[in-house]
This record gives sequence, structure tokens and C-alpha cells, in this order.
Amino acid sequence: MRGSHYLLEECPSDPASFTPSPMTDVAIAQTDLTGREAGETLGRQVREQLAGVPDALIVFAAPGPDHAALLEALAATAGTRTIVGCSSAGEFTSDESGQGLTNVTAIRAPDIRFTATLGVGLSEAPGSVAREIAAGFRGAELSEFPFRAALVLVDALAGHTEELIDALTLATAGTYRFFGGGAGDDARFQRTYVFCGTRVCSDAAVALEMASKKAIGIGARHGWTPASPPLRVTQADASRVVSLNAAPAIEAFEEHAEDTTQPFDRADPMPFFLHNIVGVDTDGGFKLRVPLGVAEDGGIVCAAEVPAGATTHIMSTGGGSAAEAAASATRDAMEQVTREGGTPKAALFFDCVATRLRLGHAFDQELDAVSRELGGLPFAGFNSYGQIVRSEGQFSGFHNCTAVVCVLPE
Repeated sequence: MRGSHYLLEECPSDPASFTPSPMTDVAIAQTDLTGREAGETLGRQVREQLAGVPDALIVFAAPGPDHAALLEALAATAGTRTIVGCSSAGEFTSDESGQGLTNVTAIRAPDIRFTATLGVGLSEAPGSVAREIAAGFRGAELSEFPFRAALVLVDALAGHTEELIDALTLATAGTYRFFGGGAGDDARFQRTYVFCGTRVCSDAAVALEMASKKAIGIGARHGWTPASPPLRVTQADASRVVSLNAAPAIEAFEEHAEDTTQPFDRADPMPFFLHNIVGVDTDGGFKLRVPLGVAEDGGIVCAAEVPAGATTHIMSTGGGSAAEAAASATRDAMEQVTREGGTPKAALFFDCVATRLRLGHAFDQELDAVSRELGGLPFAGFNSYGQIVRSEGQFSGFHNCTAVVCVLPE
């Protein structure tokens, strides 16, 4: 049931009674306060719940002018500056979802080593940003921590996220699994921010390295299927699909709307686009792209890059598909932990702002599906501008309308 402003794990009420735990300890808190007051409140809640100072904090915060004050207060109150996070487009925990909230996931884990790294200048040099981030990773020095993953959060409005993930994979010689998403600004698509320590940056990416003695689970699924014949991208410019099958891209959408008896208005295309997105056919499955608008030349502007020469389809989804996809992603992540002899402790969950806009209040059904698969374990996350996953057995890279789950081991 969603309603209260924070969710925290059960523990003794007297912090003095705590003894260091040999297992992973997680506290998840959420508030509708902002700025310094939010940081102090969340920091106090975290310290009351953990058996000591957290090793790392993960923060997802609604858009606002006071993120720096929030992070400074949180760092001072919680006792650590190993912080990563971003602005968001909808925030949630296993207890509550909404907009205008800030949540924090605090982790204390003797079997995981965390490092927060930042790279700035994504729009101009995604490869340099990737190398800067990877240079801060310590996994190569920690042979006793063989399971390596990283939470990656980006200013997706800067573009080049797919390129960044490819470059990160090269910079780490394929030894890391990546998950995360693009920062948001409540679907305004104007300016988004990532956080590293108490820094707040645009045109940047941040990563939280997790070098672990135990397996970390990462799952990704979407519930979309092809609904049109194959469409060849005959001309594209980054995220703008200029033509499909040698005709202005908009004509394929208009034809599909007519064939499926759906209303479509060029002047107001989003109601149609939210239910009819682009699927790029890859060897690992369909990589999804949300159309955002119609260009003057009849091209379709998408939320992420679509390569020229790719085969695409217009995709559709059923009412319960998002919840089913989220449940499947969660099961995959849980099984990866248990298969290696671990016990799941808590989770991080990411899904697209377009999914929330399409589903409205029914988005809570997706969160409920994740909660059921986790068996009531706590989780936190946000609605993102694209989702990141790079993991064996998953369709990899940068996606839209895709549920991504990371399960942390006990």
C-alpha cells in the first residue's frame, strides 16, 4: 500500500544498540520536503536505521533549484559523501509513488566496495567521459570482489548515451555490468542533472561502482511487440528519423494509425506516440525508442538515437504488458543472485517516464508486480529518460519503455 512518505527497514529504535552487521544493510527513505530540510530529514532516517555510517547513498530527486543544498545536508547528516543520483520524472519506493518527491537508498555492505565517479562533457566527448568514469573504478585492484557492476546515471538530454555505454564497456574490457537510466525533469525535457558527492552537473554522467563478493542481479524486459510491417530507416540524423522506406517517416505512422483505426493528429501527436513507439530490430531483441514530435520535413524526433539502415517496426503493447515485463525483469535479477548462492536484500528499479505517462495511476500496478516478485523486499527508483542495461543475456545498451531491475545481495 502506498501512502506514507518513507519506507525503512525494521530495526531496534535505539541506535546505540546496533552492532556492525556482517550482512548488507539497506535503508530506503522518501520525503516530499525539498532542499536542506529534505537532506537533513532523509539523513536522520538513514542513520536511525543502519548499523553505522552508510557506505553509499543513491538519490533520486524531483526537479528543483535546491539540489546542492539537499546533497550537502544529506552528506553531513548521513555521514558520507559517496553519493550518486539525479533529477527525476517521477519517484517511487516499495511504499509510495508520485511526483515532487525525493528518495534515498542507503547501503552498508561489508562484501561490496563502492566508488562514485563523474565525467563531464557528454555532448562533445562521450568517449572521454567514459574513460574518466572508468579510470576511477577500483575493481581491477580487488580480486577478492569478482562480481563487478555499476549504476550509471546520465543527462540523457545531452545525447550520446548509447555511445557512452559502448565506450564504458571498452574502457572496462567488458568486465562490468551496467544498469541505470537518464535523469529527468518531470517530462519538461528542458534541463536535467546528475549528482556525484555534493556536485550537481548537466551534460554529464555519474557511476557508482559496485565490486562485490556476491552476485548482483540485473534484469531488463519490455512488453512491446511489432505491430507494423518492417520499416527500413533510409535516412536518420541522430535521434531524428528523417525517412522510413524512402518516404517521410511521419507517413508510416499516419498509415499505421489508419490501418489500426487510431486517431492521429500531427499537431498533437503524443497521445498516439505513447501507444505506438519505434522498435529497432537488433540481434538481442527490439531496442525501443519513444517518438517525441514531428519535424517540419516530416521526420520523427525520438528520445534516443536511431541508426540509419536499421530495420524498425511500430510497436504496440497491451494493458498488462508493462507489469508483466517488470515482473519478468525482477525474476531474472532475483534468480541471478540465488543461483550463485546469495540471498536478495533490496532492489533498484527504473522505468520510462513514457510508461508512467501512458499508464497514469495504473503505473502502481507495475510497482506492485515488482514488489510481489521481490517477496516484499524494499526497493526504490525513478521514472527516467531512457534506461541503461549492459549485461550478459540481456538486450544491451540504451532503451526507452523498458523495465530495469537491480537486486542487491544480502
